Amino acid sequence: MAKEYRTISAVAGPLIFVEKTEPVGYNELVEISLPDGSRKRGQVLDSSREVVVVQVFEGTAGIDRSASVKFLGETIKLSVSRDMLGRILTGAGEPADGGPPIVPEKRVPITGAAINPYSREHPAEFIQTGISTIDGLNTLVRGQKLPLFSGAGLPHNEVALQIARQAKVLGSQEPFGVVFAAMGITHEEARVFMNDFERTGALKRAVLFLNLADDPAVERLITPRMALTAAEYLAYEVGMHILVILTDMTNYAEALRQIGAAREEVPGRRGYPGYMYTDLATMYERAGRIRGKPGSITQIPIMSIPDDDWTHPIADLTGYITEGQIAVNRELHRKGIFPPVDPLPSLSRLMDAGIGKGRTREDHKQVSDQLYAAYAEGKDARGLVAIVGKEALSERDRKMLEFADRFEQEFIRQGNEEDRTIEETLEIGWKLLATIDEAWLTKIDRKILETHHPARRGKAKVTA
Repeated sequence: MAKEYRTISAVAGPLIFVEKTEPVGYNELVEISLPDGSRKRGQVLDSSREVVVVQVFEGTAGIDRSASVKFLGETIKLSVSRDMLGRILTGAGEPADGGPPIVPEKRVPITGAAINPYSREHPAEFIQTGISTIDGLNTLVRGQKLPLFSGAGLPHNEVALQIARQAKVLGSQEPFGVVFAAMGITHEEARVFMNDFERTGALKRAVLFLNLADDPAVERLITPRMALTAAEYLAYEVGMHILVILTDMTNYAEALRQIGAAREEVPGRRGYPGYMYTDLATMYERAGRIRGKPGSITQIPIMSIPDDDWTHPIADLTGYITEGQIAVNRELHRKGIFPPVDPLPSLSRLMDAGIGKGRTREDHKQVSDQLYAAYAEGKDARGLVAIVGKEALSERDRKMLEFADRFEQEFIRQGNEEDRTIEETLEIGWKLLATIDEAWLTKIDRKILETHHPARRGKAKVTA
């Protein structure tokens, strides 16, 4: 039987300090009984001979010296089951949809186990998101972690919802699901997420974890771990292919900074804890494929970077750990282009492993490189126009300028319900490349040009 202690010596923010306890373990669960009979839950954050620091999930309001503390001797666990699919849960894993509690097939610690590097399988299967700028130019591969870098006020959540609705593995009959975790979102955003998943029927194959802005900051730290624990169960034990979307990692990092300040830790860059790199890595590295296991976990963490500053610690550290980034662009958003994904600073380091003959199409890589090069040249020409005027441009610069405008309007722009196949994406690319001189298509070899260029398709091959 666990002992109760009435030795609370101090309360600071979400933390309480308990003295004269017997030895307790790090991360151990705690139950706090208040004088009015209500109970709160917490977790051991720090333990020494003199004092134990407990972070309280529901906030410390109402806790005083007369409250009693009981150490439960176990860490936080999530009840996992196949019945989780189709459910909406709180950030702490409790039902938030009015449904019954989940009957667990097992209870699993939320810290997860690191994947042994030797048993990792290299990601190599194309995931079609239906968004041309991702599928065509920055392909997502099964088992990859590919973050979405955005800024305040940009529609990153709408892009995330579109990916969650449309993502699929082509030609595969294996079960595919989505685990969606939202941290520090408003009630309005939560309603949008829930309505969208229910309206489109995507909820049937999804699990939602929603931590609201008025929920305790401490709960924000366990929400992504809850989501990843559910994903690991569905992937490695049920055998599903799971896409995990985490939004917004900035709110997560702010909660980490808040708890660090309450513990009076020595701050690192911009006040964030020095261990933030390790902390983020413990979550991002839970993506991947394991040799001999049928399922996989693919991750898209989303962060709204303060002041659009990519050198900000959250974006900077995330970039070191993950395999590329998708950039949501403010200039494209101002032009009314959705999704405002800018291909130039975006990158998918595993793209080459998931495209080509037998996976997407043999011309995919070359079309992607050529579109990227032509768009970059067109954007450079825009800068030139601002200096010398349009009349002073060469014919090539004028054509590339026109290409950049059409590329944004026809390739990047698409409806938020528009689900393009990879063939449609590549055909739009070819249609745009056909507007510039064939001699400028230096990234595409002759054989691919003869087979796929709209002006040559179906015609007899010209012999040299």
